[in-house]
Amino acid sequence: MRLLIVEDNAELSRLVAAGLSAAGYESDIVGSAAEAREAVSSVSYAAMILDLGLPDGDGLSVLRELRRQMEPLPVLVLTARGGLQDRVSGLRSGADDYLAKPFAMEELVARLEAILRRPGQLLGRSLHLANLVYDTESRQIFVDDQPRIISARETSVLEILLRRQGRVVPKKNVEDHIFGLEGEVASNAVEVYVSRLRKQLAEHGAKVVIHTIRGVGYLMAEEK
Repeated sequence: MRLLIVEDNAELSRLVAAGLSAAGYESDIVGSAAEAREAVSSVSYAAMILDLGLPDGDGLSVLRELRRQMEPLPVLVLTARGGLQDRVSGLRSGADDYLAKPFAMEELVARLEAILRRPGQLLGRSLHLANLVYDTESRQIFVDDQPRIISARETSVLEILLRRQGRVVPKKNVEDHIFGLEGEVASNAVEVYVSRLRKQLAEHGAKVVIHTIRGVGYLMAEEK
């Protein structure tokens, strides 16, 4: 699950990304309001962690703009502005939660997970389909209750397809989930990882199938 960290303090953003990585989340980091807008427009994120004191504007302006555009992206505000009126203003501007600095990493992760567990969001401890189970916290995969090993990139593909099982996942969403803002990605990269995932699942005896919807994306379903 990929998150966007909007924070102009490079050391703090690095520490937050490291803490999120330890909790099983991948992150992209940007340091300005302009970069945040560009990232959200080009990548499908599970949630945003937003600082308010950005060098080119107030983070609340980014938040209000997202909500005016009816963008449902969950946003956790992380800021030094911890006063009551600051918190109220942030929540009324569309924040899903508000955490003042300094903070404990454990609390940040817990608040983020609480947001993502809300109806319509992406987090669930275990994802099931047929005889396949994926534990989102340990990133461990089980087939017929036996642990199986699948490589990291293919696990990322598996996660997004399982979260939307029975529905078509656009190829661009799969690419974003794997690579985020990493830069140039080979045009056939997603196809390669989906092909490898199919092979590994078949080798492990998983009774699932990944359909390619030509020109659109992929759909995971139980094998008939």
